[in-house]
Amino acid sequence: MCGRFTLRTAIHRLVEQFQLSTSLQLPLRYNIAPTQDVATVRILSETVERQLSLLRWGLVPSWSKDLSIGTRMINARSETIATKPAFRAAFKRRRCLVLADGYYEWQKVGRQKQPYYLRMRNDRPFALAGLWELWRNEDGHSDAAPLETCTIITTESNEVARLIHDRMPAILDPEHYELWLDPDFDRREALESILVPCPSDEMVAQPVSTHVNRPANDDPKCIEAQSTPS
Repeated sequence: MCGRFTLRTAIHRLVEQFQLSTSLQLPLRYNIAPTQDVATVRILSETVERQLSLLRWGLVPSWSKDLSIGTRMINARSETIATKPAFRAAFKRRRCLVLADGYYEWQKVGRQKQPYYLRMRNDRPFALAGLWELWRNEDGHSDAAPLETCTIITTESNEVARLIHDRMPAILDPEHYELWLDPDFDRREALESILVPCPSDEMVAQPVSTHVNRPANDDPKCIEAQSTPS
């Protein structure tokens, strides 16, 4: 599961780390929520350069009649993306990196849910494996531009994340970025083989306050560590 995450890294660091060429400006985000725009990296079929794009979080299949389906498609299980109708076309041709530098997960403690913030031990940004789609409103009454949406792929948790939840986002090893982004590569077995849990020794998990529970709260207080669960 991945229902909230952060991207608080300055754009110049993202450009350097992910080998981007862009003039796009990104605000620092501490509480990114579904249906909001997220920063992604793609390689479109007509170009070989990495493109930084803002896509709406919550994938809407091209064949869907209803935009609201996206609220149920914020995550895609790695075990079924090659066969599930909502994701299989995107898995073949429309893969992306979703940029992040931490994500939140909630652990049930009695009647309460304690939020945790999970990030890399070195606090560097990382890439979540994602899929994207282009959706057009074909109700005959709208002249709105096509909508680009995305989903984040999840896999089984590593030892750090498993203490909180049995699923975690698939964090890609940098050496696999090119393979994942290549729109002409569609070998299922090779793609599925890189959707594995991030090594546990590279991650840390820290309890944070319930300030993050409210999506409207998008500030540094969301990631402030707590010595004991709130």
